[in-house]
Amino acid sequence: MELQNRTAIITGAGKGIGKAAAIALAKEGVHLGIIARNSSDLESLQSLLTSTYGIKVYCAPADIADKEAADGAIQSLAEQLGSIDILINNAGIAQFGTLLDMDPVQWNNIIQTNLMGTYYVTRAALPTMLKQSSGTILNIASTAGERGFATGSAYCASKFAVIGLTEALMQEVRKSNIRVTALTPSTVNTELAVNNGLSIGDEDRMMQPEDVAELILATIKLPQRVFIKTAGIWTTNPQ
Repeated sequence: MELQNRTAIITGAGKGIGKAAAIALAKEGVHLGIIARNSSDLESLQSLLTSTYGIKVYCAPADIADKEAADGAIQSLAEQLGSIDILINNAGIAQFGTLLDMDPVQWNNIIQTNLMGTYYVTRAALPTMLKQSSGTILNIASTAGERGFATGSAYCASKFAVIGLTEALMQEVRKSNIRVTALTPSTVNTELAVNNGLSIGDEDRMMQPEDVAELILATIKLPQRVFIKTAGIWTTNPQ
């Protein structure tokens, strides 16, 4: 698929995988709508992308765990971009602890951001894609959505649910020329991973956000008649 002058909305774009995806798409000439909670992160990225690649970049600071905020951000970006060819649901949070040790408020916050945020944003963007009869939706899940691990009940539950949502929606909209895919990276060297003690000690040997961005590009560039239900990406040699 030719990406020049296409449009994309990315959540969690201020840092990590979202920022890497924004840069990768900007290099291809894609005009962007970027969402994150931190407005200064968005403005910095906007300045970088517009000055370096000459594309249009629109910012919408929002907490996607809030339905009204998510609706407002998507409406604003869709109006400015004129279309939504690509949606990347990347925003996510993580905290770890045993089921009894983790406060129910923390548990719920993870579900609200990782699952409900993905749902809110997709629900807001989908009518535009259905009207166009085209689109690509990429949901950034995790290998934690394929198998559980101790202390990960909330995070795993949220990512298992994102994969289920992805598979169900894929069946709903595939005949409308809309592809829906879940990407399931293992641990990536992001602020989220490091802050939660997921570093393996040698961060240079961990998977980098740019590696995931390459998979995002490859998935988007598939012929429109082809789609992938889920795509995993692993670090080859973490030791």
